[in-house]
Amino acid sequence: MVNYNTALRGYTAKRIEEIESADILVGIPCYNNETTIAHVIQMVSHGLDKHYRDRRSVIFIADGGSTDDSREVAKEFQIKPWQEKLISIYRGPGGKGTALRSVFEAADRLNVKVCAVVDSDIRSITSDWIEYLLEPVLERDYQFVAPVYMRHKYDGTITNNIVYNLTRTLYGKRIRQPIGGDFAFSREVAGFYADQAVWSTDVARFGIDIWMTTSAITNNFRICQSNLGVKIHDAKDPSTHLGPMFRQVTWTLFNLMEVYEDFWKDVQGSAAVETFGMKEYAEPEVVDVNLDALVEKFRAGFRHFGVLWKQIFCPRCYQEIENAARLSTDEFTLPIETWVQILYELAATFHAWKTNRYKLVELVEPLYYGRVASFVNQSKDMDSRQAEELVEEQARSFEAQKDYLVEMWEEKNREEETNGAQDEKIPLYL
Repeated sequence: MVNYNTALRGYTAKRIEEIESADILVGIPCYNNETTIAHVIQMVSHGLDKHYRDRRSVIFIADGGSTDDSREVAKEFQIKPWQEKLISIYRGPGGKGTALRSVFEAADRLNVKVCAVVDSDIRSITSDWIEYLLEPVLERDYQFVAPVYMRHKYDGTITNNIVYNLTRTLYGKRIRQPIGGDFAFSREVAGFYADQAVWSTDVARFGIDIWMTTSAITNNFRICQSNLGVKIHDAKDPSTHLGPMFRQVTWTLFNLMEVYEDFWKDVQGSAAVETFGMKEYAEPEVVDVNLDALVEKFRAGFRHFGVLWKQIFCPRCYQEIENAARLSTDEFTLPIETWVQILYELAATFHAWKTNRYKLVELVEPLYYGRVASFVNQSKDMDSRQAEELVEEQARSFEAQKDYLVEMWEEKNREEETNGAQDEKIPLYL
């Protein structure tokens, strides 16, 4: 893989030099979003005009080489005359991470006071999102702003069942949407991100959102979150569309656990972070899930990989998995206490293995479907606000069992020292 020293192409860098400086940069990573990109640019332009007309602003569309008309649509859309617009195909490995690298570099070179990034497929973005994201940095001296959304109870299943729980427990901050996609940060943070030696790694292809959040926490930047209201995007049924995202996000989470091991082992409990933004509640769009498909994927995984799961997980966890495989769809449950231990044992095993790590994560994907099916059954008579309380209850279970994670982590270290790497003992023929 070519190790690019910048994600900015020459013509983009020259245009940034011509602009010289700005107060605000809003980056929009884009790839084949011709149906939504104009609306996103419109809301960003209107928001900057409505709330920050006295500030010099730049809108930067960082494109991944779209094969549709995304760039043409972006070029043709007329922003306010006093705003600048940049459209560039970034340099480097394909992925949102490289797109954001180009935004970080632009923010640093323009010496902005604040930079925001918003996804290009958001249909619910309003002009007020710009104020909600930028205001804590511009007016309250925060350095990193994470998003909070009002989401349907079956939207964000990877966040609700994995990412929020692990981020909160490991690093001690209750950041509700660590992989939300819409953030704001100061120039200092943008420069810090741009300088990190991760751009030839998988962070550049996937995992950028959780990497940004985790890096902000562990480097002690001043963090808050802002409620943006309802998030409407192309929501995906977890039974059919979220397998790759599960593998990518879980892989990145576990890698970050290794990088920041000295940090998270000392963290006890968690603290709320200050929340700004929208105050009133709005009901999110319904997200449909196929419960039968979720349970069948779990059962198929048990049939195919059960022998390997028995080697990876403790007898207590495996017994609960085996019990769940016998349940009917309507009665299906994979208890939260078991799910916590499964993820903790998986993280420790990932740490002990030195090869085949992506295969390890792929191997346990059916367990994620099982946990989502269990959550669906548990929350079927709840509205989204009631289900949010269930998510919080789950997060407390993760915190309560953190000592088990540390115990498993250190036990796997001892096993590796005594017996050699675990991946040499378990054949991963899938």
